[in-house]
Amino acid sequence: MIYSRLPYSLGPVHRNMDPLTDITEGNTLFPVFLKVERLKTLIVGGGPVGLEKLNALLSNAPDAEITLVGKTILPEIKAMATQTNRLELQEKAFTSCDLYGKDIAIIATDNAVENKRIHDIAKSLRVLVNVADTPLLCDFYLGSIVQKGSVKIAISTNGKSPTVAKRLREVLTDMLPDEMESLLANLGEIRKRLKGDFSQKVRQLNEITSTLTGKK
Repeated sequence: MIYSRLPYSLGPVHRNMDPLTDITEGNTLFPVFLKVERLKTLIVGGGPVGLEKLNALLSNAPDAEITLVGKTILPEIKAMATQTNRLELQEKAFTSCDLYGKDIAIIATDNAVENKRIHDIAKSLRVLVNVADTPLLCDFYLGSIVQKGSVKIAISTNGKSPTVAKRLREVLTDMLPDEMESLLANLGEIRKRLKGDFSQKVRQLNEITSTLTGKK
């Protein structure tokens, strides 16, 4: 499991933090980008929500290793399974054994009571959990994604408004140039040719890219 791999403790919460304000108000999410192809993911639910979560995973990480369990599984999901050997489908009821060896679980059945039950089992096994449309039961969110070439931006509203996140994604997608991948490749070549120590290279790259933001 992910937790057992950590070689150290993350330590206590800062002593000056008010648990009734700093945690419950504002946005305390810590953004990370996971290499999902190195993890084992379980999706519970073979309906429209499960399909949505599966699409989100595979569109960002086509080589992700995913097991999807559902009493009934949509034909669209079955069609996706024919395109990759990294997606395993099990058309059956969930059992706790389905969580063994998994790092991440996405719970997407249409039964809130069942979702909570699976969530509790997953937490007892120290598996990171996302319960669809239930922010209080989520260890992580699947944010809206903006991608142009190698540039990827994740947007989260702390579970409050997926619609706002979607609109921001549309705005940022329009703003970023389609030539972003070429730009990154060119800057990579420029960086290799720059002389000086690290701070000098950073300063030169800042000067070169200042026209992207209109700032000097």
